Amino acid sequence: MSRLGDLILLERTRQKLTRKQVAKKCGVSEGYLKDVEEGRRIIQDDQARRILNKLGTSSRNEAEFSLDEIAATVDLGTLAPAPKPVQQPAAKPEPVKPVKSASPEEQSGIWLDALSSVLRPVPVMNAGWIQVSRRMVPIQDGKIEGAKPDKVVYFLAPDDSMRAMRIEKGDLVLVVPQTLPVDGAIMLVEYGAHRCLRRVKLLGNSNILLQSGDRELGAESVHISDVKLVGRAVRVEIAL
Repeated sequence: MSRLGDLILLERTRQKLTRKQVAKKCGVSEGYLKDVEEGRRIIQDDQARRILNKLGTSSRNEAEFSLDEIAATVDLGTLAPAPKPVQQPAAKPEPVKPVKSASPEEQSGIWLDALSSVLRPVPVMNAGWIQVSRRMVPIQDGKIEGAKPDKVVYFLAPDDSMRAMRIEKGDLVLVVPQTLPVDGAIMLVEYGAHRCLRRVKLLGNSNILLQSGDRELGAESVHISDVKLVGRAVRVEIAL
């Protein structure tokens, strides 16, 4: 999912609006809005800014954003309960103590509580399995792409070995856990002391074909016991 799609989905969810309502309000089709929110369509900054303005917020032109930056699209006043009025005895009124404003740490906690049911941070791992950043990803029914949020990762494509399958160096591939081979799926595998992306084909007799290729497809037949399957690729975010 793109950052602009994240912001549109977050604001629409916060206002409890359906895609149909937002699409009608912004003059776009419901299918177009769905593709933008799910990262299948690249949206221009001016178009995203127009949609966000219609929803009552604005966008910034950065590739990444933090929890604090996302939280800036939410009104804390709608999350923090208003202080109850202090009722004073009629006979002996006492001065009302001022309500202490929330500290930055307390405000951060409010953001996290409010966003935890909508977005979760997903780590971005490189080929050495070192976290290099993280991305905010929407969750549905407590899961991301049907998997537990803490088991999902982004894999940063280290080279162009999967260009023939439209995955290039620097692209982010969302991976969900999967330890059994899925015929025809692009999977994250550990093979020869390296983690890499390969398309898997079942050959029978416990053998699988690992396909890759820059401009032309190549393949290597291996026994299933010689490779560790980490997960299945479900989505790709391209690097521009």
